[in-house]
Amino acid sequence: MSRGNGDPQVLTFGCRLNAWESEVIRGQARAAGLGDAVIVNTCAVTAEAERQARQAIRRARRDNPRARIIVTGCAAQIDPQGFAAMPEVDRVLGNQEKLRAASYADNLGARVLVDDIMAVTETASHLLEGFAARTRAFVQVQQGCDHRCTFCIIPFGRGNSRSVPVGEVVRQVARLAASGVAEVVLTGVDITSYGKDLPGRPALGQMMRRLFALVPELQRLRLSSIDAAELDDDLLRLIAEEERLMPHLHLSLQSGDDLILKRMKRRHTRAQAVALCRDVRARRGDVVFGADLIAGFPTEDEAMFENTLRLIEDCDLTYLHVFPYSARPTTPAARMPQVESGLRKARAARLRRAGEAALARYYHSRLDTTARILIEKQGADGRYVGRGEDFASVMLSDATLCPDDIGRVVSRRITGATGAGLLAGPVTLRVAEPAA
Repeated sequence: MSRGNGDPQVLTFGCRLNAWESEVIRGQARAAGLGDAVIVNTCAVTAEAERQARQAIRRARRDNPRARIIVTGCAAQIDPQGFAAMPEVDRVLGNQEKLRAASYADNLGARVLVDDIMAVTETASHLLEGFAARTRAFVQVQQGCDHRCTFCIIPFGRGNSRSVPVGEVVRQVARLAASGVAEVVLTGVDITSYGKDLPGRPALGQMMRRLFALVPELQRLRLSSIDAAELDDDLLRLIAEEERLMPHLHLSLQSGDDLILKRMKRRHTRAQAVALCRDVRARRGDVVFGADLIAGFPTEDEAMFENTLRLIEDCDLTYLHVFPYSARPTTPAARMPQVESGLRKARAARLRRAGEAALARYYHSRLDTTARILIEKQGADGRYVGRGEDFASVMLSDATLCPDDIGRVVSRRITGATGAGLLAGPVTLRVAEPAA
């Protein structure tokens, strides 16, 4: 495999866990001396995600005719021979193999290196000094999934659930915080199942409580997608008590209809999802909810879809990830009576419009309030862009800011909103009028 002096180019598709793994991939490929490759880290959650990955592979070959192209990730794990058959591809790596420097060596010999993911029983810890942006970093705490939702192929790309020991998580977060990373996102495939395979079975909330105690310099901690059926008592107490835990929870809900949830083999009901959101909001009034929702799951009729549509209001959802159902080969749902493709897309569009309206209402509610914003970058127009504690994107018009402020958390007043996020300016002190 040819070598170069620069960093390999890593194209990432899919979830936050893939984003974390792409940083590991970049470091491992660099350690192997590989500097002129394009590595495509694929996703398999939908057919569209796979289509985009294949399109990116073809484009990478056109743009980099002499570079080595390596394909990995969930889609490659599930269908290695399909990607190996593409003439643009030089090597295919499985989800375990992609995290090893040896997989990128010259003398490997094998063009396809993909082992049985179901045989993996441990999750390796990879300490990262920090992401390129040095403002937010992802830390893998868990891998794989023991559940078998009827629509999901991801367990066959990720394997069974396995957790990173608490001490390893603490060490990585401590190193990131010491390097200047202001916000850490805990990520995995099913993070609320954390700890069930570890000695003592520490739940996610217990691990986080130790993390906050042992890394006092950590400024902000955020969770990736969580299962509404698995929030433990420690986690619920942290939501109420720990200011460094960001008030933004993204829930894997998928549907608002009980029969569809049953056919999906989900482990919560509609009523349980609504009750959870009300309970969490009672504990912390500023919490903001996001959710994954699937439109057009097999057998879904109009009444079932309306139940999902109403869930946006009943759970007071703000940030939506909406997917038209995509049949994945070998999954039970692919064998169920299918909803017509056009109807799936139409229902997804209706959910997105409802989500956009909910987000606009939320943005309006933030006007003339003060937000604590992590500054992430400076835009081409000179203005700075960051994220609030509620995960809202915020554009700052503030002449006092400079490039050295990237990575800092600042307080600013919300002055306006657009479809892309909030606008903020300097905090102004209001002086009370003297009594008449």
